Amino acid sequence: MYELIQAAEHTYYIESPAKIGLVQTGDTVALIDSGSDKEAGRKVRQHLDARGLKLSAIYNTHSNADHIGGNQYLQRQTGCAVYAPGVEAAFTRDPILEPSFLYGGCPPKPLRHKFLLAQPSGVQVLDPKACPLEVIPLPGHFFDMVGYRTEDDVVFLADCLSSRETLEKYRVSFLYDVAAYLDTLDRVAAMEAALFVPAHTAATEDIAPLARYNRDQVYAVAEDLLDLLAEPLVFEEVLRRLFRRYHLTMDLQQYVLVGSTVKSYLAWLLDGGRVTAAFDDCRLLWRKA
Repeated sequence: MYELIQAAEHTYYIESPAKIGLVQTGDTVALIDSGSDKEAGRKVRQHLDARGLKLSAIYNTHSNADHIGGNQYLQRQTGCAVYAPGVEAAFTRDPILEPSFLYGGCPPKPLRHKFLLAQPSGVQVLDPKACPLEVIPLPGHFFDMVGYRTEDDVVFLADCLSSRETLEKYRVSFLYDVAAYLDTLDRVAAMEAALFVPAHTAATEDIAPLARYNRDQVYAVAEDLLDLLAEPLVFEEVLRRLFRRYHLTMDLQQYVLVGSTVKSYLAWLLDGGRVTAAFDDCRLLWRKA
């Protein structure tokens, strides 16, 4: 873990739970994301120190805690700039927004841990025109997520793809906007690059098969939800039945992660006229249209 892998002449990545990109220019380096916590930041700094490299900037793909967790440590140690796109900059500046968004209120202590709550960092809103990397919009998984293409034609894809193994085991990957995510997958499937580096699965020269597989899984989850909604159900019952169908284990973290995703599916299906939402006896009931 935390092995430094050379992807191209000036482009590297650190093999970690959420891959960290390194782009070298002379004796300076820019990072793409910073890992999950202070320890990830230390591992990055050890690689840089061993090679006599100075960290100039961190370009975050999005604001999930496992991608910005090393920001604060590295920024304090090196004085580097931190950039994040759009709404992601607000979440990076004030990370309490992530568990608050997921929970839908003030998050209880069991949700205030490093996997959902990073340390804040001083961040600037990313200006794609001023960025030395090509910025690739990848919305859907989170609000304004982006990827980056380096001059070596290596594309870092953040969290827009899950591995086949993950999807086969858990079935539901976290999504904020289903329609935007499907559009992103279509664009990713059509991309060409020397190498693609998704954050949570193996780097590959051919990303299209995995993008299509992820797309198929979105539609499969949607069909399962429609099957469950043959009768009117409150959200909690929809979630309970989906967990049982997929043999998932319910805890507070999975409740908010999968629950938020299921709400996003329901919103997408409602907007598309495939489900209805009606109130009965002070209950919001969802049903297949």
